[in-house]
Amino acid sequence: MLAECCLCPRHCGVNRLTGESGKCRITHQAMVSSCGPHFGEEAPLVGRHGSGTIFFAYCNLRCVFCQNYDISQLGAGSEVDSEELAGMMLSLQTKGCHNINLVSPTHVVPFILEALALAASRGLYLPLVYNTGGYDAMETLKLLDGVVDIYMPDMKYSDGKIGEQLSGIKNYPQVNRAAIREMHRQVGDLQLDEQGVAQRGLLVRHLVLPNRLAGTEAVVRFLAQEVSTNTYLNIMAQYRPCYKAFDIPRLARPVNRQEFSDAIDLAHQQGLSRLDKEQLSLPLRLILG
Repeated sequence: MLAECCLCPRHCGVNRLTGESGKCRITHQAMVSSCGPHFGEEAPLVGRHGSGTIFFAYCNLRCVFCQNYDISQLGAGSEVDSEELAGMMLSLQTKGCHNINLVSPTHVVPFILEALALAASRGLYLPLVYNTGGYDAMETLKLLDGVVDIYMPDMKYSDGKIGEQLSGIKNYPQVNRAAIREMHRQVGDLQLDEQGVAQRGLLVRHLVLPNRLAGTEAVVRFLAQEVSTNTYLNIMAQYRPCYKAFDIPRLARPVNRQEFSDAIDLAHQQGLSRLDKEQLSLPLRLILG
């Protein structure tokens, strides 16, 4: 797949094994920006000891409002080989993390699998979290069947034109929905242990955008009607203008309380009612499922 790259739906077709790069700008090695316990993720991933995050540099999307644009667009990070990446996974396990959380993994799946084989042979046993922007190819997801324990995709948009304008990709809703159906087929609804820590399943993220650009109504309807009303959904109100968003009038302000409240109401109306009560005290943030 790397020799004529088709890892993501862009299908750039470049030979990454010989040093060519496509839209993701990664060639024959992954780049890691940071690695360590993270306590700012969803509560079922964080638990008491944190989610063991590995942030990969670059991305297959071009989101103009990305809050991590220094990593995803500017490529802050260093190249790592499979031995180094395996060592990071094992180090996170030694630190007591509840999972290995692979952030923006879509464009580096082969390198992850190579490192994972090494780490597993040396005692890695933690659940693997695939933390993705949701623009994933079916062929790549099928490689991960039986490997990934927890899928955590974004559902960014329900309008393809908005996806093209804001993330530089075509057909986001169709690709995203197909990917989420496949993820759910593989792992089912999110399952928690007695301590409330995720062990397996699907956890969906949806960032509310100003002026209702994310199309929340269609997103929650799809999840309720075509995936499961027991889908664990994090509706996020943390949007703030970053990167190039200040140049786009419709994105140049934070989400307001009414927009977020409306998004929550829409989810409830569709029967998405699993509630993480620990998050209710946080301003403008609620986790539904």
